[in-house]
Amino acid sequence: MTPVQMRDYFDKLGIKNELEPTVADMISLHHAQHRTLPFENFDVYVGQGIKLDIDAIFEKLISHQRGGYCFEVNGLLLRVMESLGFTVRPLLARVHLSGEPSGRSHQVTLTTIDDQQWIVDAGFGANTPRAPLELTLHREQCIDHQCFRFIEDECCGYLLQVKQQGWVSLYSLDMTYVCRGDIAYGNHFTSTSPETHFTNSLIAAKPTEGGIITLLDSTLKIRMGNEEAQEVELTKADLAENVERHFGIHLEASQLASIIAKLGW
Repeated sequence: MTPVQMRDYFDKLGIKNELEPTVADMISLHHAQHRTLPFENFDVYVGQGIKLDIDAIFEKLISHQRGGYCFEVNGLLLRVMESLGFTVRPLLARVHLSGEPSGRSHQVTLTTIDDQQWIVDAGFGANTPRAPLELTLHREQCIDHQCFRFIEDECCGYLLQVKQQGWVSLYSLDMTYVCRGDIAYGNHFTSTSPETHFTNSLIAAKPTEGGIITLLDSTLKIRMGNEEAQEVELTKADLAENVERHFGIHLEASQLASIIAKLGW
């Protein structure tokens, strides 16, 4: 990333201090991006396509009032960490939420600091870890109201689970090398296949200090910690207002019209 892009990125996230490739600064960086840039799939939902070159991601996420999904938000975070001197490389994960693992359709970042490996993920929707996770097997890691662990899966490698009335499998990492083409393939399938969750559902998520706000189609949920979420059914008339208020996303008129049409309103 260019010095100008880095400056604008820090200004957007409200980062005032110089960051170094340390554990403390990695946690601060993740926190700032995760709390500022929402997870959302609005372009995917209406078939607009996702460009992954850094200039396109920067223009969308930093220059405009938008968020993105994993290939965008984690792609940006990877490039920022790289520019700051972190030892990083991308990994692609298989998602296990349906019970059967998907193809490698979720991008995260692997970084190594003082011989300890970390998974840095700012883009897994409502289940995004609220801080980087040590890549250590069979140790519970709790962040705010979330608790995670990695276990070993015979076929898929490291399997990340979250505690939600029992352990729920989120995604697995086999740690193999990932090149630009692998990411392009994963992004293309995830953003264009009629069988993926992202092409069939309108999705957004943004954490708050005590919980998280999510959108699934027309259902807005506001959750504090592990309490039961408050649900609001949005309408054609108030969708844009609520999206901007809760997620900081400004929808252009043409995109709003496309979303409303696909929702069947």
